Amino acid sequence: MKKILLVCSAGMSTSMLVKKMNDYAMMNGLEYEIKALGMAEAKPYIKEWDIIMVGPQVSYVLKDLQSLTTNPVEVIPSNIYALGKGAEAIKMAQRMLGE
Repeated sequence: MKKILLVCSAGMSTSMLVKKMNDYAMMNGLEYEIKALGMAEAKPYIKEWDIIMVGPQVSYVLKDLQSLTTNPVEVIPSNIYALGKGAEAIKMAQRMLGE
């Protein structure tokens, strides 16, 4: 099972997107663990995740997160994040995972 971490400022603003991503994954038989954490909470565990998707409102932490892991770390485009496009976020995750 691949592990996808979404990072935002406090771990709450991504909850809707996580739900939509989980719904899409379940409907399509995809086995992912998807979780949202705030930046401070995520840092100690960053290496435990296969990919890290960063909320656009905290894009300034991108380089910091990239320095903590060799796994892919990317900012979620605003149009996917703000509109809660779960399917598009999963497709982005799959690209990051090389699937």
